[in-house]
Amino acid sequence: MKRLQYFIESQAFGVCAMLGEKLGIASSSIRLSFIYISFFTLGSPVILYFIMAFWMNVSKHLRRERSTVWDL
Repeated sequence: MKRLQYFIESQAFGVCAMLGEKLGIASSSIRLSFIYISFFTLGSPVILYFIMAFWMNVSKHLRRERSTVWDL
């Protein structure tokens, strides 16, 4: 089950999983909080979620393309 969850999170944006790892909180509780907040605020956290997903994607590509002089 953990492998399936990891596969889905790696193929999706993985914002909640990343936040859970950084903050030391279970990603499932972050997901539930996100869902509840989205219902109460009529979906406005979705914009924040996409901004965070975009930022994670950009930073991943920046880290991947960095290389040293010796990486020929």
